[in-house]
Amino acid sequence: MTLVHRVLYPEPIGTLDEYLARGGGAGFEAALGMEPDAIIAEILASGLRGRGGAGFPTGVKWRTVADYHAETVASTIVVNGAEGEPGTFKDRTLIRIDPFAIIEGALIAARAVGADEVLVALKAAFRPEVARLQAAIGEVRAAGWAQGIRLATFEGPDEYLYGEETALLEVIDGRYPFPRIAPPFRRGDREMVDAPSFVGTRSGLSAHVDMAEPDHRGAAPTLVDNVETMANVPRILARGASWFRTEGTDGSPGTIVCTVIGDVRRAGVGEVIMGTPLRQAIEAIGGGPLEGRRIKAVLSGVSNPVISEDLLDTPLTYEDMLAAGCGLGSAGFLVFDDTADMAAVAAGVSRFLSVESCGQCTPCKRDGVALARSLRGLCQDRDTERDLGEIRSLASTVGDRARCYLATEHQVVLESILTRFPEEFEAHVAATVPPVEPRLVAELVDIRDGIAVLDERHLDKQPDWTFDGRDSGMAPVDRYADHRRPVPLDG
Repeated sequence: MTLVHRVLYPEPIGTLDEYLARGGGAGFEAALGMEPDAIIAEILASGLRGRGGAGFPTGVKWRTVADYHAETVASTIVVNGAEGEPGTFKDRTLIRIDPFAIIEGALIAARAVGADEVLVALKAAFRPEVARLQAAIGEVRAAGWAQGIRLATFEGPDEYLYGEETALLEVIDGRYPFPRIAPPFRRGDREMVDAPSFVGTRSGLSAHVDMAEPDHRGAAPTLVDNVETMANVPRILARGASWFRTEGTDGSPGTIVCTVIGDVRRAGVGEVIMGTPLRQAIEAIGGGPLEGRRIKAVLSGVSNPVISEDLLDTPLTYEDMLAAGCGLGSAGFLVFDDTADMAAVAAGVSRFLSVESCGQCTPCKRDGVALARSLRGLCQDRDTERDLGEIRSLASTVGDRARCYLATEHQVVLESILTRFPEEFEAHVAATVPPVEPRLVAELVDIRDGIAVLDERHLDKQPDWTFDGRDSGMAPVDRYADHRRPVPLDG
């Protein structure tokens, strides 16, 4: 199959002039001649769904934010580029190739929901992407596109939870990336307070912030959309919702940018039409499995159940992946061939999620760390009979009373691997396979010449989010008890 190029062009667009010469800016120009409600109606009609993982209808989100608009305080647009899902590199690739479409989409969104501020939130470690965006923002400002709108980048910490949209807003407010309960469209990041009231799990919210009200009183809401989502917006406005729907399916129109890494011929990022079978996407982007090997399993990041070999022909749509008992997520695919030890994969996933848990929810942190320890012990053939029973028990409870999706991810991924590949865990119990180390599951640092560069520093990261040689035993939420963020996190 052939890759497509709706948002991910084959070559980088270097300047705003080059972007304009290739048809850029037409969506923003169209939006200037439309009423906000008409802009939102076009996005609704297009069927665009958020490309950050959940697949929530973009137009519905915009409509909700617009409905909660406060007359006295303008809303804010936050473009979520805090990409940290293992196996995902699409947003950084889009920024490197064409930052102008992302900015144009965000400015259109600002007009639609009545915002006077656009922040593109990245990790400070994403230095090439930060520099690329800042240069593009400078050109856009000079061209007069951002009149009356504060347009800037925001650089945050390396933590996985920084990508969770409520935790991201906490960081923008000057606190640590601890997820909060209230959804962003109901509360803004504009009502700063001097004394956050949250302590551990003993309070309902992670910070005392006024709620946005539907009668236009109180704090303004915030619209948080993913980088890829925003990159799709300009052409929808320029060419119309019906054009956008010429590709994809009725429930999942358009294209999607996928990352493929792992046991494949080459790691890469590519754009495919929604509805493309997963197997074909892996072939087109990653070249398929290595010579003489077959694909045993695929993980869509660490947020969804494992995809086994019999499901490789599932179309890449939100509805088809859900029907197959999997999930599309952010379309970052970790491929494992028939040499992979799935118990080691489970141990790697568990270590990553247990370390990255903030500790606001006791089962998530306590049971998560215990899970990771037990899985490592099982892989190394230590006290395996007890470990396997403990693993099954903890996997069923780690997601209890969770305020964000991280704990649910832990439960869903582990239970799916245990169910699909029970013999690989039992083989360690019976000591019929050699001991193995947990597979490294970590965020992508880069993809260079077809090779995925993983964050190997994560192997030294402690559950308290430090890189000390020894774990303090404290959860991050207790270690950073005042919840302000005057200095960067450790590391």
